[in-house]
Amino acid sequence: MTIDPALARALSTVVDPEIRRPLVELDMIPEAVLDGTVARIRLELTVAACPAADRIQADVRQAAASVPGVERVEVEVGVMAPAVRQALVERLRGSRPAQLGPGTLTRIIAVASGKGGVGKSTVTANLAVALAARGLSVGVIDADVHGYSIPALLGTDARPTRVGDMMMPPEAHGVRLVSIGMFVDGNRSVSWRGPMLHRTLQQFLADVWWGDLDVLLIDMPPGTGDVAISLGQLLPHAEVLVVTTPQRAAADVAERAAEVARQTGQRVLGVVENMAGLAQPDGSILELFGAGGGDEAARRLGVPLLARIPLSVALRAGGDAGAPVVAAEPTDPAAAAVIALAEALRGTRPIARRSLPLAPA
Repeated sequence: MTIDPALARALSTVVDPEIRRPLVELDMIPEAVLDGTVARIRLELTVAACPAADRIQADVRQAAASVPGVERVEVEVGVMAPAVRQALVERLRGSRPAQLGPGTLTRIIAVASGKGGVGKSTVTANLAVALAARGLSVGVIDADVHGYSIPALLGTDARPTRVGDMMMPPEAHGVRLVSIGMFVDGNRSVSWRGPMLHRTLQQFLADVWWGDLDVLLIDMPPGTGDVAISLGQLLPHAEVLVVTTPQRAAADVAERAAEVARQTGQRVLGVVENMAGLAQPDGSILELFGAGGGDEAARRLGVPLLARIPLSVALRAGGDAGAPVVAAEPTDPAAAAVIALAEALRGTRPIARRSLPLAPA
């Protein structure tokens, strides 16, 4: 590699938007030289069809042009040789085991419900966007393989980029995400049994390059079936957020999802009551789904009721449009409730089971 020191300093600020590391560190710039007032740069993309190619090239040009004395920037764009790409994959793969394992610094929160139709995915998508807006690095796994909806809720039809045997997740509203919906055409159904569901979750955890995440949210399928059991086996250190409606019948079923989590050693963070009433013009609240279910579920489980999210036309419309209400209309009452939930979760990161890398003097 031949890189001029001044160009190296400038180009060290250019980060691959998918891998989220400096291009120089990734060996994507094997040559950058100054020829008088001309900066000549060789840029090698990880794959030929890199969706971020234009953005990367523009960032390289801007960084090189900032070097004193540079009047023109010439960028030759190519693709990594297979051996170079494989070496990169091996380097990234080597750092993955600690990423989501028991010693991870990434907080993993599974959003679960006992039954479908309680708005669990809508809560997950909006919570992810709210956390990202507060400066956290956030990822979402859509583990509801049969009822995948996270890509639509976040307004993206992008697919992961493959680099070797690794997948780089796309990003929407500042949130990295992966879903089985990114691998099927149109609105096709996915009819898989236990072993395939387990393998899918395993791949989303192991084969996706998440980078340095602060929080990984997992949108669970409803109920206490195969995916809930697999998650307990793969991520026993995960925490669980239980979503229910105010209806007592829904709250009773939600309890079961929490108990399965506890049986696998996971910690139940608390309960979120969704669809908690519809505000009327006279200021009264129309309780379409009853009242008290969230409080009752929290009491029985011995955990706090972390949020009460009211029914909201803006919340529903934002989900249909792929424009999460926390970003599109943050003053909406439902958005405000989710934002408050994000703030509460940001301040309750558990550290009791973490070992500090300190040795006695």
